[in-house]
Amino acid sequence: MEKTLNKSRIDLAAAYRLADMYKLSEGICNHLTLTLPTDPDRFLVVSYGTHWSQVKASNLMIVNNKGSVIEGDGIVEDTAFYIHARVHAERPDLKCLMHTHQPYTLSIAMTENGRLIPASQNSLRFYGRIAYDNEYNGLALGSDEGDRIVKALGKKNILLMANHGVLVGGETVAKTFDDLYYLERAAMAQVLASSTGQRLKTVSEKIASDTANQIQSSNSFALEHFEAMKRVLDKTQPEYKE
Repeated sequence: MEKTLNKSRIDLAAAYRLADMYKLSEGICNHLTLTLPTDPDRFLVVSYGTHWSQVKASNLMIVNNKGSVIEGDGIVEDTAFYIHARVHAERPDLKCLMHTHQPYTLSIAMTENGRLIPASQNSLRFYGRIAYDNEYNGLALGSDEGDRIVKALGKKNILLMANHGVLVGGETVAKTFDDLYYLERAAMAQVLASSTGQRLKTVSEKIASDTANQIQSSNSFALEHFEAMKRVLDKTQPEYKE
């Protein structure tokens, strides 16, 4: 079990580093979490104040569903606890959660009735998988707001949060980060295309659905993508494994 936990730590540390490398992070804000393989009521999270470029496997904390630090040094940022603890509790299938304010995805969330439009191949991988929270209630500083976010997410694994950012969940770190990465790429293409002032050329619902199924049927792509990115870190930032 110790070997499994160590792998969980390494993968989540890599995700933090990669999110910083691809400019998906914002200051010392936002948070990525992963439930323990042996205890779904506890999860790994970065200590508040740690820059994502400095996250290591060893400096991730273990926190329980009451917000207490079980292992590690530091404190849990309030919104990290109230969002992630409630989603982990109500959606145990989403073992990994990634909440960011990544700029292009946020740009869409800032527009009236902002939606990811099925107009690029990358956007089609998310067809029918995104829930939309159209209400912004300020910072998530209570369990009530966490419960509201859970309700807005429903049975989907991605929540586009109006005026705020995005929450992406998945079974593994690799799958979750793959979605986070490609969501930002799809959002970037949409924002750039919209900036031309031209009408976007959308894909029919049938083609969008069929393509989404084709992409989702590839079970190994996310893992292969994540392992490839980790190999980049192995050469440039090997200390993430420490």
